[in-house]
Amino acid sequence: MNPPPVDATAPKPPRRRVHTRARLLAAAGDLFLTVGFARTSIEDVCAAAGYTRGAFYSNFAGKEDLLLALFDDQATERMAELEKLAAVRAALTPAERARVLVEALLRVEPAETGWILLFLEFRLVAARSEVLAEQVAAHDRAVSAALAEVLERALPELVPPGATARQAAAVILAAREGLLARTAAGGAVADDLLDATAAVLAGLLG
Repeated sequence: MNPPPVDATAPKPPRRRVHTRARLLAAAGDLFLTVGFARTSIEDVCAAAGYTRGAFYSNFAGKEDLLLALFDDQATERMAELEKLAAVRAALTPAERARVLVEALLRVEPAETGWILLFLEFRLVAARSEVLAEQVAAHDRAVSAALAEVLERALPELVPPGATARQAAAVILAAREGLLARTAAGGAVADDLLDATAAVLAGLLG
């Protein structure tokens, strides 16, 4: 007995959809980091991932939506790393603890440099589009809220008196992004600026 015909219009199983999305994200991440956001097309991403444009649009509204999803994933990983900062024990003085925590928040690992440049590129693109600017602002608000929750629960010493955790998170993230823009090339100047920023923020927060 022959099996019933497959309905081509039926939705794919959730697991397959998750796999497709993951492959598209991975392919896009490689391309964006290699040649940049502007020079990567949806066709490039589809070809690298081995999918059609239909598969792409069943997962993402466009290239900008895809990049924001990548940034969300990066932010989630960063929040997980921040959880580990709570292991810095109270054996340190408040000022020493604040300095250690601020340095950990601000320091850029070599693998992050490409993501920094990519995010800065996208900010410039979004600044010229009201719709994209609001999408980036929504991303920023979500990341600030996530960091604020970590600060309240695990790192309260990084919230100075008179400020809310959300305010502290917004300032820390803005300082980090500004620092990253100035230090993406690395070198002694970047190290000096990191030390200076960490000292000032630690003094204010500690």
